[in-house]
Parts: sequence; C-alpha cells; structure tokens
Amino acid sequence: MGSVRIGFIGLGSMGAGMAANLVEAGHAVTVWNRSPEAARPLAAQGATVAESASAAAAGVEVLHSMLANDAAVRDAILDGGVLDALPKGAVHVNHATISVALARELAEAHDRRGVGYVAAPVFGRPAVAAAGELNIVAAGKPEAMAKVLPLLQPLAGKVWPMGDDPARANIVKIGGNFLIGAAIESMAEASALVRAHGVPAKDFLEVMSGSLFASPVFKTYGGLIAEENYAPAGFKMSLGFKDIGLARAAAEAERVPMPFASVLHDTLLEALAAGEGDLDWSALAKVAAQRAGLV
Repeated sequence: MGSVRIGFIGLGSMGAGMAANLVEAGHAVTVWNRSPEAARPLAAQGATVAESASAAAAGVEVLHSMLANDAAVRDAILDGGVLDALPKGAVHVNHATISVALARELAEAHDRRGVGYVAAPVFGRPAVAAAGELNIVAAGKPEAMAKVLPLLQPLAGKVWPMGDDPARANIVKIGGNFLIGAAIESMAEASALVRAHGVPAKDFLEVMSGSLFASPVFKTYGGLIAEENYAPAGFKMSLGFKDIGLARAAAEAERVPMPFASVLHDTLLEALAAGEGDLDWSALAKVAAQRAGLV
C-alpha cells in the first residue's frame, strides 16, 4: 500500500505511539492534540501539526481518532466540525472506548454525511501501542473496512473483525475492559487475603501468573500489584470507572444483570473519592489492602 493522507486526533499515552507508527510506515500524517506540546515529538518525526481538530481532518483519506470518552468524541467529531471537515468518501476510524448509544449515533451521522465509519477500539497499554502490537477490534461496512485494514497493520499485533455494525466492536471492548477490571479486583482481594496471613503479594502473584493464570492480564497487572507500582498510570482509575459505567449502561439497556460490575463501580468510586483517580487501575489492590487494614 502506498502513502495515504491520514489525520490523527488525540495524542495521549496511546494515540502518540499509534500516530508515530503510521508516520514510520511512510504515510503523510497530520496530527492534532488539545495540548499542543504532545504533537512536538511527532513533528520531529515528520508529521504535520494542525491548528485544530477540523484542520487535521480536512483533505485526508482516513482520519484516526483516539479520544478519552463520549464527551471528548462528541465535542470533537460531532460538535467541533471534524465530521463536516472530512471529505465525502473518507473514512473515520474511531479508536475510543465509547458507549454503545454514541457508537450508533456516530454511525448514523457518518452515513448521512457520506463518510465511512469504522469503530476500532484497542486492547493494550501504552508500551504495546508504541510497539505496534495492539489487539484491535474493528467493525464497519465492508468498503470502509477494506480501506482501513491495511492502515491498522502498523498498529496491531492482530486485528479482530467484528462485522458490519460498528457498535459490535464497542460492546466487545466494553466487555473486555469489564473482564480486565474483574481480574484486577480478584487479584486485589486475593492478595489482601494472603498478605493478612503473612504471604507477600509478590510471592502469591508469581505463583498464580506462572501457573493457573499464565495470561497477559494476570502477568501485567499482577506484576504492578506485586511491586505496588501504580504511577505513572498506563490506564487510570478514572478511565476504568468510566468504562465500568459504560458496561453497566449497556447492560441496563438490554436488561442484563451484572452484579460484579456494581462491585467494581463502587470500588473504583471509593478510589476516586480518596483522590486516587490518576493512579493506574491496578491500584484496586491498594483499596483492598486499605479495607483489610494492611496499609
């Protein structure tokens, strides 16, 4: 595939590495971020820096966006002029973890505008994004998917197609983040249990992640819990709280009971109330330890 004119909006801890990989792949990338300093390293690599989100979308063939939440996506894409700035026939690839309701609204708005739309949320922390090894869950109409799949290769260890309806990708991402949160909370509570009986969390988690639960989630988050390494955050408590909220809203919409989602919601809210929203959400272990009187 030759060079493609690409826009990239949102250069946070995930988006910066993703945009850099697109530049490295030889594409003509125009970037924008609300905080301009985040764009400077990309400019040094050869990206063009736009003065606004809509300017980053003007004249591109494909626009990627990696924004924090529903409000940021709505503000930039729908209310901030980005969708209007995209040329007809262009495709917008939305990597954000957003609600199912907004996913459906975005798909309809892009259809009305004659712009393709692919939901492509990602699994992976910032180092994985920088290495181009994300797991990307992608869904959209076949013609839009065909256009963007080659552009996802520099970003992904694997792309997981989920059909024509973009909302399918978003609910898979929401369900996946619920599972990650559940795994962290289970490690947090179990670590508090063994610590109360004199076994260090590190010893316990080495056994678990090296035997029964030898998986990336248990190895990564178990390692952070073992070292009590909660800052800087790869994924903040505040974002975890947002994503568990998305799961609860999606569950309520279809009358799906999710009792453990409520447990996670309350535990994350407890952390936010204590001013710990900027810690990595592996710090759920800190909450469990505090409840057990171990801190």
